[in-house]
Amino acid sequence: MAFMLLRRRLPCTFQHNYHLLAPSSRHISQAAAKVDVEFDYDGPLMKTEVPGPKSRNAEAVHFFCNYEESRGNYLVDVDGNRMLDLYSQISSVPIGYSHPALLKLVQQPQNASTFINRPALGILPPENFVEKLRESLLSVAPKGMSQLITMSCGSCSNENAFKTIFIWYRNKERGQTGFSKEELETCMINQAPGCPEYSILSFMGAFHGRTMGCLATTHSKAIHKIDIPSFDWPIAPFPRLKYPLEEFVKENQQEEARCLEEVEDLIVKYRKKKKTVAGIIVEPIQSEGGDNHASDDFFRKLRDISRKHGCAFLVDEVQTGGGCTGKFWAHEHWGLADPADVMTFSKKMMTGGFFHKEEFRPNAPYRIFNTWLGDPSKNLLLAEVINIIKREDLLNNAAHAGKALLTGLLDLQVTPDPGRGSPHPRHHLPFLGAPSLPHSQFLVPFDTKCRHPSPHSHSPQRVAWSLVATALLLHATPQRHRQQETWEAPEAILNVLVTKQ
Repeated sequence: MAFMLLRRRLPCTFQHNYHLLAPSSRHISQAAAKVDVEFDYDGPLMKTEVPGPKSRNAEAVHFFCNYEESRGNYLVDVDGNRMLDLYSQISSVPIGYSHPALLKLVQQPQNASTFINRPALGILPPENFVEKLRESLLSVAPKGMSQLITMSCGSCSNENAFKTIFIWYRNKERGQTGFSKEELETCMINQAPGCPEYSILSFMGAFHGRTMGCLATTHSKAIHKIDIPSFDWPIAPFPRLKYPLEEFVKENQQEEARCLEEVEDLIVKYRKKKKTVAGIIVEPIQSEGGDNHASDDFFRKLRDISRKHGCAFLVDEVQTGGGCTGKFWAHEHWGLADPADVMTFSKKMMTGGFFHKEEFRPNAPYRIFNTWLGDPSKNLLLAEVINIIKREDLLNNAAHAGKALLTGLLDLQVTPDPGRGSPHPRHHLPFLGAPSLPHSQFLVPFDTKCRHPSPHSHSPQRVAWSLVATALLLHATPQRHRQQETWEAPEAILNVLVTKQ
């Protein structure tokens, strides 16, 4: 569960120094004053084995947390064990636990109504809603996408992005005419032409969510999909690159070309099947599906294919957005001449939603809609988070921290074996780092069904629990970690691997 190891888009915490002044604020709160809080810990502290006696009282969940005591980059469990947390709540914590600036924000009386009252934003938004969006989400809008729809989570963001794409595609086919009587009648019984047979092309290994449409584009683990009806939508292979990249340039180029060719073949095939591909969805880095990467050139060519065939190009930044790659949005590394059409986000952004181009704006009210459409309190918090990221240059910090961690992990592959005397990859662990992206990955699958592995086991689960026992929760490259904490991770991994030999 909380120990699926080192995924590289990882969003861990952001900041190099947590002894700070709360930043000035442009939103509903007043400028935050100095916060006299002992915020940061000086290191891990283990009091019991993990899981400890209190955690072992549970049957379904085996790791309970004490969030009141968790601070900065350190997560404390109910047994009082303090761990350096590179897991960050499945890559969703942007600037650490209990950040003093955010604590100050929620304590200010003028913000109380924002946190207490949750409006139905599509009908009854607060007076300053647009202003708050400009100060938060719209201040980091990706290139070429001026339109924004807020949601509550990653799945509903992707689900509604699909609907937006289908509406755009049908309007493109229909022209300026309104809905026909036949369309209005057949849509009520789930039949064409009111419900056209469109599809979204996705990739093997992808994870885009667990709602019905998203699940049709999710191909990471069978347990997510088993017993659930789905749609006949095309699934293309995602490149499986060989590492080190510099040693397999030709092979990787051929692999990416093969996958791109298959994408085009599937678009043509499904058009002939009368299940036209209206859009293509892709993650900048496949996260849940196994930390799979492709070159910037692959994504540029994929964008060209979508344009050639009239498909919308949707980038899923739920996992990779928010700064963890050294840029605010991971797809900024690609250098697209023509920006993506739609981009979804959630997790570290503290709210869900998607940006899109003007032409994808729905042509009638209530076509993209739900009760909440996000949460104004999250926009308030996000504005403060963005202020901190910009003021303290945390994107640059994320890039440097990621490179430092990757260097440390790569060193593990050539750690001298005392019995052989020369460096060699004795641990057989592929720590990967795309040239322009400060990520790394620890490819050890963690099976959450195994609650308490045998102490004599050499399984990935045992390695994971051993790392926890050494006060390290693994998941990803640190964005907001200090240099000292960045180097603690490789050292902890090495100690566990040596012990498990």
